[in-house]
Amino acid sequence: MKLYGAPMPAPNPRRVRMFLAEKGIDLPEIRIDLMTREHKSPEHRARNSLGQIPTLELDDGTTISETVAICRYFEEIQPEPALFGRSPIGKAHVDMWIRRMEFVLMAPVGNYWRHAHPRTAALLTQYKDFGQSNVEAYANAQRWLDRELASGPYIAGEDFSMADICAISTVDFASWIGLPLDPDNNRLAEWRARVSARPSAAA
Repeated sequence: MKLYGAPMPAPNPRRVRMFLAEKGIDLPEIRIDLMTREHKSPEHRARNSLGQIPTLELDDGTTISETVAICRYFEEIQPEPALFGRSPIGKAHVDMWIRRMEFVLMAPVGNYWRHAHPRTAALLTQYKDFGQSNVEAYANAQRWLDRELASGPYIAGEDFSMADICAISTVDFASWIGLPLDPDNNRLAEWRARVSARPSAAA
């Protein structure tokens, strides 16, 4: 089994590393050089036609891409500790919050990174006004999430889950590209400190 990824600050490979660390699964990551665009090479596109990371290659040659799909595979083969919920309603809530983290929290960060950050200017046509508009969208997402965290210590409630992994990888990457957390969002800041203190956060 091989896991293809990239080191920090790349957020998506970090999601899988954190998940594996929470599970206690030791699977070394084969690093793909994003700066030389190795992920767009024919060799890697044979594993992932979109030329993205992370990608998991099983022993029989089957490949799985997309972070949540990779993590779901490991949840199935090693259910404990449960990171996608336990009961039907718990599993539905984790799925709901994963989607919300991707669409509400991560989307504006990704749009800012693509369309307003100088590091990506040479990689695509940037629409800077659109990119900058996502600064406010991300600020609004923070305020919304801060309110939602009044109902529990973690994103989906009482238990740490894949939703928290999706969120912390986004928040930390956002800070790295110049979109810090607003310190007025106290619950969000406390959540970040709580999750960052977990050993898996260093993965």
